[in-house]
Amino acid sequence: MNRYSIKSLMFVSLLSTLSLSVNAADDSLVIYNAQHENLVQSWVDGFTKDTGIKVTLRNGDDSELANQIVQEGKSSPADVFLTENSPSMVVVDNAGLFAPLDSKTLDQVDSKYRPAHGRWIGIAARSTVFAYNPAKLSNAQLPHSLMDLAKPEWKGRWAASPAGADFQAIVSAMLALKGEKATLNWLKAMKTNAVIYKGNSTVLKAINAGQIEGGVIYHYYRFVDQAKTGENSKNTQLHYFGHGDPGAFVSISGGGVLASSQHAKQAQAFIQWITGKSGQDILRTNDAFEYAVGKDAASNPKLVPLKNLDAPKVEPSSLNNRKVIELMTEAGLL
Repeated sequence: MNRYSIKSLMFVSLLSTLSLSVNAADDSLVIYNAQHENLVQSWVDGFTKDTGIKVTLRNGDDSELANQIVQEGKSSPADVFLTENSPSMVVVDNAGLFAPLDSKTLDQVDSKYRPAHGRWIGIAARSTVFAYNPAKLSNAQLPHSLMDLAKPEWKGRWAASPAGADFQAIVSAMLALKGEKATLNWLKAMKTNAVIYKGNSTVLKAINAGQIEGGVIYHYYRFVDQAKTGENSKNTQLHYFGHGDPGAFVSISGGGVLASSQHAKQAQAFIQWITGKSGQDILRTNDAFEYAVGKDAASNPKLVPLKNLDAPKVEPSSLNNRKVIELMTEAGLL
């Protein structure tokens, strides 16, 4: 009998395609995951089916897992780190804990959706939007810029969830685009103007119920609800700021291989798989409604195409979450 099992043969075939050579006996990975569990489970299932590599997921939130990896340092059991929002990737990268990614992996994703240094990569993306209740706001009354929400006339009329990693990533982009002074002034105005909720889903529900006119969230919250019953979004619409505005920021979900990984080749293979055709095709059909970032990869057809969002250009490695937390704390939002 041939000494390779069917799964081992599939694994060798895939690694040949990926230009990686791995001992199939070491086929196990530990992934610290802060991305949506259902999406990542779909990736893991597909990857394991194709390669035979077993994966253990340890789920948590962005900042929690990033800080845990930094504390664990070179002793971390994690082979791969996946995030919802890229500022947590920057925390780990700044600690010098990521290994460079394979060049063929990097080539699979447009340069707009990965840092130039190549130590981690975009795996999916989401757009900042202003969700609103059209019974409360007409098109003519919508804010032209995210920065407009600092104006006195918006007091008590918009909502956000500042304690979440989603909103903090948006503020990170504002900091990169507008600078510290303008960002702090905006945050101080937000403290006065915004109605604070816990969680973006709660913001959407409040808008839907007419409790608030609008709010800053990511696009997929409404799409996910619409794909279910629509009961928490039927009275809402999405406003896309465009024009390179901070409110048009496209946040990247990141993936990276830990330099301390004991299964580095398998870990590299996983990142290459999820950013390749098989992984990015799952984004087109998965009910997470996040954008595919692979070159020539199609996103869910219900979404506004990425190329039409007119998002601002932000170098992903420049997003400074620690400074954002300092500024938000100074403004009284945290």
